[in-house]
Amino acid sequence: MPASLAGTWPNVSAVTVTVTRSRLVADLRRLGVRAGGVVMVHTRMSAIGWVIGSSETVVRALLETLGPEGTLAAYACWEEHVYRAHERPAQEDRDAYLSEPPVFDPATAEAARDHGRIPERVRTWPGAEHSGHPEAAVVAVGARARWLVAPHPANDAYGAGSPFARLGEAEGQVLLLGAPHGTVTLLHHAEAIARTPEKRRLTFTVAMAEHGGFVEREFTDIDTADGAYPYDELGLDEDPFAVIARAALDGGIGTRGSVGEAECHLFGARELTAFAVAWIEERFGGR
Repeated sequence: MPASLAGTWPNVSAVTVTVTRSRLVADLRRLGVRAGGVVMVHTRMSAIGWVIGSSETVVRALLETLGPEGTLAAYACWEEHVYRAHERPAQEDRDAYLSEPPVFDPATAEAARDHGRIPERVRTWPGAEHSGHPEAAVVAVGARARWLVAPHPANDAYGAGSPFARLGEAEGQVLLLGAPHGTVTLLHHAEAIARTPEKRRLTFTVAMAEHGGFVEREFTDIDTADGAYPYDELGLDEDPFAVIARAALDGGIGTRGSVGEAECHLFGARELTAFAVAWIEERFGGR
């Protein structure tokens, strides 16, 4: 081994599973990912094991499993997005943010790192499509990518006519690839379409790239930062989305299995949405 590479390999002995692309494909098929389908993936890479080729291999395995007629999607909220300037940690940061706001351009807008490495991998994959929304962005690769991501309503980003709604229309699937139950972004769609007297909404402004400069655009949507509903009143001891997703699994919606070393869950998007809407309406519909 060249001296320049010495010490660069991970401590494989500390990892119980070494995972290849072919192993991922076999595990994904066994879990129920369908060839020709539309899948929105949420991933925690560290849960899978030592993946040879890292996040690129994961995306390649997903695309191979889906095949040429399939479509891979991911939630790609903009890394620089904030609802409110006061969310910046210090006054000087807030002033700087207001005087020179970051400009959202779908061609360059990095996906939020808090959601892992896969959304940015999908966003920058050859042929990827971006829905153009700064907060509720969906990126996709594959046969139905453009249909899935556009249009994306500016003021009802999770509701009817959104990529999340079309995921259900396509009989798509939601894959938790080692990711926690609380990461199921599709549940914001359930929040948006549930028939309830009230849901928390907010308005925010984003500098949007246009003609070599930028324009300030205002967006109004359900509150995904603090929750569209007062979940705190329910006395839950964990993230409400985790509670809903686990209840769906217990109710026979979705499957469990392993991909590499990761515990994984696969949901039908339409079935999970219907379950979540009923769950929300039962608790907040009579207000």
